Amino acid sequence: MMIWRYYMKSIQDCYTLNNGMKLPCVGFGTYQTIKDDGKAVILDAIRAGYRFFDAASLYETERALGAAIKESGLPREDFIIETKLWIDEMGYENAKKALTASLERLQMDYVDLYMIHWPRQTGADDENWKELDLETWRALEELVDEGKVRALGCSNFLPHHLQNLLDHCRIKPVVDQLELHPGYSQEAAVAFCKANDIVPMAWSPLGRGRENALAGNAILDRLAKKYDRSIAQICLRFLLQKGILPIPKASSYEHMKANADIFDFALSEDDLWMLSCMPQTTWLGEHPDFAIPDKKSNPDQ
Repeated sequence: MMIWRYYMKSIQDCYTLNNGMKLPCVGFGTYQTIKDDGKAVILDAIRAGYRFFDAASLYETERALGAAIKESGLPREDFIIETKLWIDEMGYENAKKALTASLERLQMDYVDLYMIHWPRQTGADDENWKELDLETWRALEELVDEGKVRALGCSNFLPHHLQNLLDHCRIKPVVDQLELHPGYSQEAAVAFCKANDIVPMAWSPLGRGRENALAGNAILDRLAKKYDRSIAQICLRFLLQKGILPIPKASSYEHMKANADIFDFALSEDDLWMLSCMPQTTWLGEHPDFAIPDKKSNPDQ
């Protein structure tokens, strides 16, 4: 079966998730927008046509996102708002408190998508992560029942993390957000998601570390010249055609518009194979089972 049979026609086109909810095929990442004028950046993204916004308690961007949505003048229902709880917010009671705090910062009474940010609090030798994930997920399911969340998802969950949830959950995850870009395709994780009707979502779709992390790569340079596009556009188009939802971030309006201008060309089958087989490059280097990020959530954003 070919891996590039997914074609969207505009930023308004949506995936239909396993719970029936619609999710735009390109989102906007808010990570590190706090370093700029977060609200202004998000307002620019709204002006550029983005309606799906990715946030997290860890990012310190929920206040700016909520303020921008209010200031935009558009109805709340026009947006898909996603946020995440961090590892120090896991557990039944903690998860419920975490969402309450996120909703207060967002100035909203519900989020469309709520996610566990990282699958485990401790290293690979500790198997208690399975129980903690399930305890946290049970709280999230109850938040759906209460109308405070429309859908649930995961971030950085590999197949064995997802299988633990699938074996016990009442409400399935609709998405799994992974580091995905040319040079780090995580084919096994993506295939597992698709086999279980979970949409794979790409954080750092342009490579990790800096905005032009993949600049100078010989394969991407060649394809950018061939298609008369930027390397960023090649990366995003690659993900779209593989049925992966990218969440690029940008600080300038021009880059926001360029990242959305990826629907009037298609990569050939040969070029998709070439990108799928690129040597590993620009990987963050944090494996969810071994590298537990030494960070804390930011309750006082």
